[in-house]
Amino acid sequence: MKESQINIDGKAHIKVLLIEDDEGHARLIYKFLSKAGNIFFDTNRAELMSAGFEFLDKNKVDVILSDLGLPDSIGVETFRKLHSRYPDIPVIVLTALDDESTALSAMQSGAQDYLVKGQIDTIQLVRSIRYAIERQRLAAELEKRLKEIETAKEKQESLIAELKEALANVKQLSGMLPICASCKKIRDDKGYWKQIESYITEHSEALFTHGLCPRCAEKEMEELEIFKRNSAI
Repeated sequence: MKESQINIDGKAHIKVLLIEDDEGHARLIYKFLSKAGNIFFDTNRAELMSAGFEFLDKNKVDVILSDLGLPDSIGVETFRKLHSRYPDIPVIVLTALDDESTALSAMQSGAQDYLVKGQIDTIQLVRSIRYAIERQRLAAELEKRLKEIETAKEKQESLIAELKEALANVKQLSGMLPICASCKKIRDDKGYWKQIESYITEHSEALFTHGLCPRCAEKEMEELEIFKRNSAI
């Protein structure tokens, strides 16, 4: 949520989904949120995890307040299901006084905060919601920046690899090449003698087209004439 989302009365507008099956606790949450003077909380409630999923699939919210003891989901798995399905939405878990260890486990799994029922007031609730949203926003920005850095690094590594390959190709035909003074074949690094065209093609990107230079063309013509005269005799 961005605090620039302003309601018609000039208040910041935060959309909340409360997943709570206990009517009394739900009324208290509504009451506390209604007392936030400078923020308008647009709050919807689901009594079941399944109902929460159905609402979230169709609506956008800025934060989720969820009890960990629902009729269709119990314990830290309640949070894990929410976080797995909606990883970009900050979740604050609501827990009983004697179940703080479960709430801590939820935070270790990624919950932004936990609140103990019976110890919540307006100031604490509003502060927890605002901090949870801000932490989620910062985490998303950091994750985005990390991906950008990783992408840039991959591109840099790819460029370095291409440059190394290009340099290796340049170096392939450098140095001393053993060549036969008679047939002009070149000996490769494995000891095989190859035609010079084959060797250069294998060690560079050069391609050959065959023809005759003027001198060789003249020589070939002379030899052809001699062959014709001899054939006529």
